[in-house]
Amino acid sequence: MCEQSHDHLHDHHHVHQAPFSPEERLALLTYMLSHNRHHAEELHDLAHGTEGEAARLLHDAVAAYESGNDKLAEALCLLKGA
Repeated sequence: MCEQSHDHLHDHHHVHQAPFSPEERLALLTYMLSHNRHHAEELHDLAHGTEGEAARLLHDAVAAYESGNDKLAEALCLLKGA
């Protein structure tokens, strides 16, 4: 197995505060969903320029992002309706 790197091309700011107001929660979840969708698109593009097992793994990663994003979108809908 390859050694994993946690280097990023951009910063992720993690703020741990509790509790979030309803407005903050909606804003953060909306941002995170958009951000994750962008990452899924980037991975999709990378997969199409890649061959073999690496391409399969990238496609699997895209599917995992999409599954997670579906759950985030559902949670966002529920919070908006609450």
